[in-house]
Amino acid sequence: MPYLGSEDAVRELRRALSNPNVQSDQLRYRNTILKVIRAMSQGVDVSGLFSEMVKACATVDIVQKKLVYVFLCSYATLNPELSLLVINTLRKDCQDPNPMVRSLALRNMTNLRLTSLVEYVEQPLTAGLRDRAACVRRVAVLGWAKLHNLQPSSEIDAAVVNELYGLLRDPDPVVMVNCLRALEDILKEEGGVAINKPITHHLLNRLKECDVWGQCEVLKILQRYQPQSEDELFDILSLLDASLVSPHPLVMAATLSLFLSLCSGLPAVSLAALERVRGPLLAACGSVSREMRFTALCHIQLLLRSVPGLMGAHYKRFFCGYAEPAYIKQRKMQVLVELVNDENVSMLLDELKGYCTDVNTDTSQAAISAIGRIGRSYSDRCLEILTGLLALKQEHITSAVVQTMRDLVWVCPQCSDTVCLALEGCEETLQDSQGRQALLWLLGVYGERISSAPYTLEVFIDGVRSEASLGVKMELLTTTMRLFLCRPAETQDMLGRLLHYCIEEDTDMCIRDQALFYYRLLHCGIEETRKVLHGRRSDPSLGVLIGRPAEPISQWANSFNTLEPLRQRTIETESASRGSPEHVTFDPKPNSDLSDTLNCSPVEKFHSGAEKMEEEDCVCLEEWVQNTAVPHCSPQSLQAAMQLVHIQTLAFTPPHTLPWRVYLYTHTQHVHHGNISQSTLILGELLYTGNQRTVIKKGMCDRQMVEGSEKGQVKEGQEIRPDSMCKRESVRKEGEEDEGVKVTLKQQPKDDKALKGVLCILTTLLHTLSAERN
Repeated sequence: MPYLGSEDAVRELRRALSNPNVQSDQLRYRNTILKVIRAMSQGVDVSGLFSEMVKACATVDIVQKKLVYVFLCSYATLNPELSLLVINTLRKDCQDPNPMVRSLALRNMTNLRLTSLVEYVEQPLTAGLRDRAACVRRVAVLGWAKLHNLQPSSEIDAAVVNELYGLLRDPDPVVMVNCLRALEDILKEEGGVAINKPITHHLLNRLKECDVWGQCEVLKILQRYQPQSEDELFDILSLLDASLVSPHPLVMAATLSLFLSLCSGLPAVSLAALERVRGPLLAACGSVSREMRFTALCHIQLLLRSVPGLMGAHYKRFFCGYAEPAYIKQRKMQVLVELVNDENVSMLLDELKGYCTDVNTDTSQAAISAIGRIGRSYSDRCLEILTGLLALKQEHITSAVVQTMRDLVWVCPQCSDTVCLALEGCEETLQDSQGRQALLWLLGVYGERISSAPYTLEVFIDGVRSEASLGVKMELLTTTMRLFLCRPAETQDMLGRLLHYCIEEDTDMCIRDQALFYYRLLHCGIEETRKVLHGRRSDPSLGVLIGRPAEPISQWANSFNTLEPLRQRTIETESASRGSPEHVTFDPKPNSDLSDTLNCSPVEKFHSGAEKMEEEDCVCLEEWVQNTAVPHCSPQSLQAAMQLVHIQTLAFTPPHTLPWRVYLYTHTQHVHHGNISQSTLILGELLYTGNQRTVIKKGMCDRQMVEGSEKGQVKEGQEIRPDSMCKRESVRKEGEEDEGVKVTLKQQPKDDKALKGVLCILTTLLHTLSAERN
């Protein structure tokens, strides 16, 4: 017997197809054709049997016809001349009394994909649009779309387009949906199907007759329609109400996307719609399909950007299952971080702690990173868990914990003492480059508090010749220089050896150039070196707000029910993918103004009531708000008041601290030419320095007065600054006014109207809070 794929096997199949005895036996003939199809599906070249298969299509056996048509459509492009022989048979089948034969013939006429046969196909397709059988009309409608794709440059007859529009009212819902799909392809250059009020209401009334995919198609196309009145809008929303809680996630997502599109100017209605889809979304998170679960989680993250508490009561639904894949576990942990509050933080941390020892290293490191993000608000509890994980002495866990601690102390400097104690001895477990970079950064920044820092650093320097990571070497140089400035006696020899190796022996130009830079910097003196290496640090008095501030729904509505949420990166860049946090984190000077830290370009200053600077597309505005007691308000009250006017708080100084400052931002929408709406970003700072003069009175602090007078520092009636340690009373001089709160706003791109509006809202807010406090 000839082996599969040989020429002998193809010749044997040809003899069987040409054998009159086989052709006379319907079952044997069908089995022979089936062997040809099986060989074709296995990659055997059976194109030489084309003429024999053309003869086989002239049969009344529907099963045999289907098998032959599969073969002919696969090899028609290789035999365009012989394919003409099939057309007569297909055209004849288009007039068969059996509707299944007619639909089968129409489908395969368009599947031949030969431009030379188009003129033979148009007439049967036109007749198929008026066929009495719905299955034939379904095929004929899609056939016109296939012809258009085969010849995109040619125009479809306007009469055909009108007939397709007429078939939108076909009693068969599949024909109606197929017409929408065909018109979308044919009229793509004109913007697709023209949706007007009668078509919209007709499609909405027949929505329940369609299957799941048909409903999704209709709902997607209806997003182009804009209701002409508010009454019509609510009539449409009423028709869509049942689909919003559909048990099919696809229909629910398409309906919500249409809801958000129609209610772009009604945020209360949009929020109500988000509340209603909570149940279907949670059900989709428990779907058997992993792909469906992942997609639902991605879209839940999108919704939480505008309604942070939407899933707060159902946080247990996002606990990870043992058999779930890593990508679903990681996405669930990202959702859990956003649902943390005072009531559930203990349970969530216990759950995440269990994931830290997962057998999958990616899941384990993602859980540790999630604990670190929660630590920005609950630092004591999270540091206790992270310190306990270091005791496990596992390489990937230790590396993730050290990186998480590095990121945490950068944002919350008050955690540095606990982190410094926990780092003792962990260098023996670290093997990967990212973990060692994090450890070196911590040794460089907090080396004066870690007793073993020079000895740990010496181990790294002794093994620098075998170090393969460029990032570790560069971090080692910076750390050694920083440690030398605070502990010179213990580090001087190590620094000399490291600089000698990097300058004289290392072949990498980046390492050599950095070492030469530090060597020449040392020649400039210790003070100059200190200014360069000990740059700006995070202000320990600033508290950072965890969580994603509520965003307008309009910012993400267009990406809902698309692939965009699946392509979006995680909320926060994982620490394993970056170096020192100071390279990527914004860090304002402790006593600097926003105009200095948010430098956008050289600007030109002028004075007209308020100091205003602008250059091209960037604007900066400064204003003083007098007679305000806002610096004495609680941060929570200030944050809640600002969120009511859609202003988000980034960081704040505790009350009764000088200087008192708050960093904030907001987005505003403005319309450019052509009615194109664009967003502009406004960054802001509230600054109160408390520059009131204070005068010491007799009997207020006798001990301090005596000690001061003995040293010749303080006299009766002398004016001192408010940061004095003795008890005092504020006295305003005659004619002197309190400076008040300085409001600095910086905007890009430029929109003067929006900037002045935000300033007006902010001024009113500050005065309102002050009035309530008084």
